[in-house]
Amino acid sequence: MAIDKSMNVLIVDDYKTMLRIIRNLLKQIEFNNVEEASDGAEALQKLRKGNFGLVISDWNMEPMTGLQLLQEVRADSRLRATPFIMVTAESKAENVVAAKAAGVSNYIVKPFNAETLKDKIEKVLNHA
Repeated sequence: MAIDKSMNVLIVDDYKTMLRIIRNLLKQIEFNNVEEASDGAEALQKLRKGNFGLVISDWNMEPMTGLQLLQEVRADSRLRATPFIMVTAESKAENVVAAKAAGVSNYIVKPFNAETLKDKIEKVLNHA
């Protein structure tokens, strides 16, 4: 199935360098409509106002974590079906289990490259 690369993608990370890296990786795989949020609360506001086809969020953020953001998205009837990829530097089993229980679409462990990101996005969007 062809993936709509013109969709709006929201990337969420409290680390500006990581936002830039993810934006550049998305650009490499031809996703150009990318918006940024620096924490879960800002991301939730943007999600409720906008129309996003995908969320790529860091796990470790203050004051609202990626997991809390995911839980808010899944609890919102309008946002519930939005594909959500969690990015983390930790590959702890309990984190993966918690994210899966909260309804994460997929999981990426840092560091990662454009090919890994492309693969995860394709898996998520082809099952959406």
